[in-house]
Amino acid sequence: MANKVYYLSTCTTCKRIMGELPLGGFEKQDIKTQPITEAQIEEMKALAGSYEALFSRVAMKYKAWGLRDKNLTEEDYKKYMLEEYTFLKRPVFIVDNQIFIGNSKKNIEALRMSLME
Repeated sequence: MANKVYYLSTCTTCKRIMGELPLGGFEKQDIKTQPITEAQIEEMKALAGSYEALFSRVAMKYKAWGLRDKNLTEEDYKKYMLEEYTFLKRPVFIVDNQIFIGNSKKNIEALRMSLME
């Protein structure tokens, strides 16, 4: 599996993080212009353990669509991420069958360490 990053080109946090990391040889996919496929989300889920782990609750549409008042299932998380790119927690890095989801300092530090191995 190739090293890959799923990101949003309009997201300044994604761009900052990507600019700080050695990403030569990474396949880069802007999820706004190149939407994630069902096969890709299933690959991410296999590495992450659940669709919920990939789902962003801070997306503006989470509140706008009234999703916080619903009891979402794994299938719901998958459906919403495939329907609307903003529901994917970003950025998502896949490195040597490991997945790093989101922009927390702890996550980015773990990613940085894995890139140095």
